[in-house]
Amino acid sequence: MLQETRRAADAPPRQSGFVADHLPRIFGLLTAPLPLFPIQPILRGIVRQVARRRPELFERLGPHIHSTYVIDVAELSFVLRLRPHPDTPELSAHRRSEKIESDASISGPFSALFDVMDGAADSDALFFSRDIRISGNTEAAVCLRSALDDLEGSIIGDLIEMPGPLYAPLRFALVRLRQPVQGMGR
Repeated sequence: MLQETRRAADAPPRQSGFVADHLPRIFGLLTAPLPLFPIQPILRGIVRQVARRRPELFERLGPHIHSTYVIDVAELSFVLRLRPHPDTPELSAHRRSEKIESDASISGPFSALFDVMDGAADSDALFFSRDIRISGNTEAAVCLRSALDDLEGSIIGDLIEMPGPLYAPLRFALVRLRQPVQGMGR
């Protein structure tokens, strides 16, 4: 908790404006009528990259290593299903209308979930303010949150370093979303 609070206090304020305020919503609107299969390979690559670079994340999940999590980003037209098994991790997109079996569900606005993954927010404060909601197996959700909080650096930083042209738009968007508010940065 102390490390989490320190990282959140040291982080620059998120960029305000078009990119930070509208990019997730625009992406959600653009993908609403489209099939999800084109983004599935990108999601698979993301979770595999994280598994390679951050094996400690999976180790910290302990008994919840085989749990299934649904991550519901409010602005998107779909939800994400995460199965963090270290040998065969899976991250996939599913329409909201699909019945998805999960052990725990984590939901909230993009900005709050992004900041938790980037180590720039106090996830406990976001939970108690109801910006982030969890349901199902609370212990599994808290275990995932704790595993993210205990990382040195951030998952977002790892994603920015992903090689290959397929991930160039993702890298560009993540760098822009991470930029501090103009005039308030370091």
